[in-house]
Amino acid sequence: MATLETTVNGLKLPNPFVIGSGPPGTNANVIGKAFDEGWGAVVAKTISLDASKVINVAPRYARLKTETSKEIYGWQNIELISDRPFNVWIDEFKQLKDKYPDRIVIASIMEEYNKDAWVEIVERCQDTGIDAFELNFSCPHGLPERKMGAAMGQDCTIMEEVCRWVMGATKVPVWAKLTPNVTHIQDGCEAALRAGCQGVSAINTILCVTSVDLDTLRPEPTVEGYTTPGGYSCTAVRPIALRMVKECAETIRDKFPGEGRSLSAIGGVESGKDAAQFILLGGDTVQVCTGVMKMGYDMVTRMKDELLSFMAKHNFERIEDFKGHSLQFFTTHADLVRRQAEAKAAAKAKAKGMVTKDNEWHGDNFVKQSDALARG
Repeated sequence: MATLETTVNGLKLPNPFVIGSGPPGTNANVIGKAFDEGWGAVVAKTISLDASKVINVAPRYARLKTETSKEIYGWQNIELISDRPFNVWIDEFKQLKDKYPDRIVIASIMEEYNKDAWVEIVERCQDTGIDAFELNFSCPHGLPERKMGAAMGQDCTIMEEVCRWVMGATKVPVWAKLTPNVTHIQDGCEAALRAGCQGVSAINTILCVTSVDLDTLRPEPTVEGYTTPGGYSCTAVRPIALRMVKECAETIRDKFPGEGRSLSAIGGVESGKDAAQFILLGGDTVQVCTGVMKMGYDMVTRMKDELLSFMAKHNFERIEDFKGHSLQFFTTHADLVRRQAEAKAAAKAKAKGMVTKDNEWHGDNFVKQSDALARG
């Protein structure tokens, strides 16, 4: 009987579906809702020690829809990290672990380039009993003036140093959430793992401008007539996310073999089939954020059923049975050319009756097969 249960960095999850950091994990109430619906883990909305500088605006979302069905396929946000006081979060983490002692609560944290602040937020959060940390090095639009989020994640030297600060203070597993707004995401992945992080999460949102209103001539989402580029998510980003997850998985395979480093895959997941693709490319878990905002927390039931159906079709018993399976089928373009030339040559030879392998010789056609191989 196939099972979705999995263990990642010592964390025992009932399934690989994880609520991604954002509005679906914005307080204890909604996190509890996620657990009640059956999610494998929750990454809470990102917090910092000082929430007083976090001021959100409205509207802060812009969406792209198909012309006919009006299905949402692209979603931009200019939302910041949590604006709730740190002490409130500390109380709610304790409440969650009291109520759901066996469920996985992951604290997403972000701070400025200050060792004392990073050590303090780690120590105070882990004292609540939370199960792991996700380090937000990837929010593309918020607080860059404080060298936070992607402004830190785009500098591998700084990010590696911060990861080392965290690893020196933590008693629980740590995942570094990587920004896709770089040329080579492998560099950030390697830096975080080299610093000792048990895993990475990828990808966060892609910096974008979703649209310009052709009546008002203002870019969206418009706040008092102005806007700022924001993070793009939803199904439109999935092909990019798949490529970057593949690159991170290859980095883990090639540079940290056998070390149990993990990869939490993110980017446009809305079904069990979507999740299967990310796991085939090396994901240990799969995070969903925008999908929950579109479909609700109960979408996890359908996704679990779809993933189990996929596993049954291919006779997979556990997530580990197919994690990274499809990585072996990537190669260079030059190799594709070589493979296709060899295939065409073999097909041409076969059409002429030429023997290409010893087991193709037949007694009844031996002379004819010999003639086909002769030049004259």
